[in-house]
Amino acid sequence: MKKNARKTKKAAAAFFSLARPVVFLLDIAAALMLIPLGYAAFLGDGVMVRAFAVPAACELLAALPFHFFTRQKRVEFGPADGFILVFAAWTLSIFLGAFPWFLSGEGIGFTDAFFESSCGFATTGATTVADVEALPRPLLLWRSLIHWAGGMGIVLLTVALLPLFGIGAFQMVKAETPGPEKEKVTPKITAAAKILWLVYTALTALLILLYRLGGMDWFDAVCNALPVMASGGVSTKNAGLAFFNSPFIDIVSTVFMLAAGINFNVYFRLLRGKFREVLANTECRVYLAVFAAASLIIAWSLIPGYGSIGAALRYASAQTASVLSTTGSAAADYERWPPLAQAVLFALMFIGGCSGSTAGGIKIIRHVILWKQAGNEIRRIMYPRGIFGVRINNKTGDKHVVYGVAGFIAAYGLVVLATSLATAASGCDILSSVGTALAVTGNVGIGFGASGPAAHYGAFPAALKWFYSFVMVAGRLEIWTALVILTPGFRRHRRGRR
Repeated sequence: MKKNARKTKKAAAAFFSLARPVVFLLDIAAALMLIPLGYAAFLGDGVMVRAFAVPAACELLAALPFHFFTRQKRVEFGPADGFILVFAAWTLSIFLGAFPWFLSGEGIGFTDAFFESSCGFATTGATTVADVEALPRPLLLWRSLIHWAGGMGIVLLTVALLPLFGIGAFQMVKAETPGPEKEKVTPKITAAAKILWLVYTALTALLILLYRLGGMDWFDAVCNALPVMASGGVSTKNAGLAFFNSPFIDIVSTVFMLAAGINFNVYFRLLRGKFREVLANTECRVYLAVFAAASLIIAWSLIPGYGSIGAALRYASAQTASVLSTTGSAAADYERWPPLAQAVLFALMFIGGCSGSTAGGIKIIRHVILWKQAGNEIRRIMYPRGIFGVRINNKTGDKHVVYGVAGFIAAYGLVVLATSLATAASGCDILSSVGTALAVTGNVGIGFGASGPAAHYGAFPAALKWFYSFVMVAGRLEIWTALVILTPGFRRHRRGRR
């Protein structure tokens, strides 16, 4: 009896200790609700005050036992624990974030509320709402805030704060950013997180000011800037940024969408004056080259329709930056564009932004690695005794990086295939099915056909929305975190470690 009691007590202590990081992340999500809650109170909107106050209060009260019983204990966990905690944190944050939608009094069911919350935290520019402009302003602010928080990652945000609670956080960051090239900005991960968030916040503030100068009011400037920096693409207007019909706003948006898709370590090196390292960054150079080439091809095809090179370049570059960075903002209804322009945009959905950015997708660096390896295979056929390696940023990479990239792209393709088949099973045509699958897996949001810039996700079946929510989170965590947890071998490994 005493032995069983000790085991139960030990298991309970382990549960509370490991759950505390997740609870702390939920505390931050609940604290974020105080911003739209205060705005709703300022507007005198009692319904929206309750919509934010109820879930925030419930979470904060439920969190007290976790902080009280484990406040003196330092928590250390391994890679397996990190994967579980990250996935749990994202899923539960989405669940909590759905309640303001559900309680808003706008007739939004919990399925749609959960989908909207998933789009926010996964920074996917999609929605089930046909008339966004009819939503209460506090709810629109909440949608922008969760995009912004999800952009850099709730986990990365708390990496800078968790050590204050005695929680080792490096494994959580590894689980959230499992890209092929993880560079430490500084020797300490907490210092790196603080620097990256300062850069992220500074760029967001600058974008807000530029939008205000471009003619937006303060509310529109804030609610449009937050998701753009997060590569989210949602807006306060049904037509998105195209509503403002401003060349200045389009140009500013293009620049900042591109900026959000660049590895944030690049900005840190710029601040330190390491210009040579920035210029030598392979991924950044390829990213900008892809943007330039795609913009020029699309602009060339648009000149007959828009009548001038300037207008064609304006819309082509804005839409190219939107899709390449997976922002998902519609500069125009590109489904009315020539087939060549649509084909280029469709191809960009397979690429994505840079690793270490707020963008989703496969990422530029993985394509670079595979293309270099393809060149090596051709040279190996020509020179069988030659020794060839993949060089990135003037450094030769390990062969296991190539294996990892190949495995990731295979897994990514399987997720896209499964999502395409699930969408087709609901009655969608092949273009809509594949376009939607790429849009939700790569966190782009807008696709083609049923998920195009003139459509929304409200018409999809409820079961498909739940499935899309899982796929969006899996895509945001770069596939592996979700797939590893679902693998039976992972669960056996966890039991074995105990």
